Order: sequence, then structure tokens, then C-alpha cells
Amino acid sequence: MTEIRDCLGPDPEPRAPKFTVPEGATDCHAHVIGPPERYPYVAERSYTPPDALLGAYKHLHSVLGIERAVIVQPSVHGTDNQVTLDAIAAYGDNCRGIAVVDETVSDGELERLNDGGMRGLRLNVLFGGGVGLQALEPLAERVAAMGWHIQLLLDASDMVELAPRIRTLPVPVVVDHMGHMSVEKGLDHPGFQALLELVREGLCWIKLSGNYRISKSSPKYQDAIPFARALIEAAPEHMVWGTDWPHPALYEVMPNDGDLLDALQDYASEEALRQAILVDNPAKLYGF
Repeated sequence: MTEIRDCLGPDPEPRAPKFTVPEGATDCHAHVIGPPERYPYVAERSYTPPDALLGAYKHLHSVLGIERAVIVQPSVHGTDNQVTLDAIAAYGDNCRGIAVVDETVSDGELERLNDGGMRGLRLNVLFGGGVGLQALEPLAERVAAMGWHIQLLLDASDMVELAPRIRTLPVPVVVDHMGHMSVEKGLDHPGFQALLELVREGLCWIKLSGNYRISKSSPKYQDAIPFARALIEAAPEHMVWGTDWPHPALYEVMPNDGDLLDALQDYASEEALRQAILVDNPAKLYGF
């Protein structure tokens, strides 16, 4: 049986970014987690996190200058989306969410999730508690009429095999953490090149998040910069950014969220491009 490890909590002292963050900036990827006494963890999870509550998340946004949020259902809470629905409601009108459901979800539950601010479904093959790729086509068909998208947490190394399936879907696909593929595999890896092609075709959006998850150069993560730039060059209008707060499943080093926002300057030096990534693109994708 795989050990369920306790992971680190986020840095409680986030630093303000070094550049002027535009009005309406959006954090497109974060989680609110716990408390487990109210929102239980699933037994099949891959890690046990400390509480990451909405108050701390809103404090982070006040420091960073972020005004809008997209809260993603975390794998530790499985398919019970109440923790995320409650966080969306408490954050206010400037918040949307991404749900986790399996193929048995009812039409009524999907309607409830939509009313609660959800705008997509996440499939996750990297951490226990998620729903896998067997649900890709059935769930895409279910949510197409709602204007939702499918969000994927996977390793882009596998994108060659998955790309033909993505091309048949009736909904857009959003890929987490720049494809979550180690930089050691290189820009020319067939999986990353397949991802770039899907982005060029307009079929995939990318979250420019999680540089620390793919990098081998902590704490600056500069080896992730070429990957981010390649994705942006493929389709700048399909790029969004997120903190990935509270950075679950980290066990040794915890990044500071101010540094993660500043990394966007390395990817997108032009103010107009940062405006698109932080404000305009998220408004289109999530309906702000």
C-alpha cells in the first residue's frame, strides 16, 4: 500500500510582485482545502495537506494585487465538490470554479455545480482521488451544451497518444502547469511538441503555472522559461496564469507566491501580453 505523506503548507508571508499587476488580474488555478472535520478527505488520496482556508487565500490575493479567482476542486476531496462551492460563494462574484465528477454524475448535480460558479471539469491522472481519462469523452459530451471545458492534469509526455482523442472533443481543453512534463525531457520531446500543435490549432488552453513542478533549478526555476515562452508563442490568446496555491504535494521546498507571479515577467516581458494572460484571456475562458 502506498504511503500517504503529509505535505507542506504554503508560505505564510507572500511577497508583493515587482511589477504593476493590471486591474482585473486573475489567479486561474488554486485550491481551498479543508478543514477535514467539515470536508472529509478521501481514503485514496496521494497526500495529506494542512488546511488551506479561504481567508489565507484572500490574504494572498490582497498582497499580490489579484482581483479574480478560479478555485479548482482538490483531489484530496474527491468528487464531493462542496468545499469548492462554498469557497466560490464566500469569495464573491469574482470567482469561478472547476469541479471533479465521474461519469455517473446526474444532470441535476451538473446544473447545481453550474449555478454555483463551476465552469469546467478536471480529469487527473497524477494524484489519487481524481477522475481519470476514461471519463474524457463521456463527460465532454455531457458539459458541451453548458459551455464548459475539460481541464487535464497529466504529463505531456503522453500527449502524442492523447492528441487524437482531444481533436474529437466538442469542448475546449485546458492543460495544467504547462503540461507538467519535466524540463529534462526537452522542448523537442514528442509529447511537448504534440501539445504545442494542439495549442496552435486552438484546441488547448494552457495554465502558465507550476514552474516549480517541472523545473530542476530551484528556487529560480529559470529552466522552465523556454517552455513557457514556447507555449505563449504558439497561441498567446490561449494562455492564462495561476498560483497553484497552496502548492499541494510538495514535501521539501515551498515557493513564494510573489516570486511565482514575478516569473510571468520572464515569460511575457510586454505589458500588453501580461494584460492578456492575466485579465483578457481568463475573462473569455471563465466568463468574468
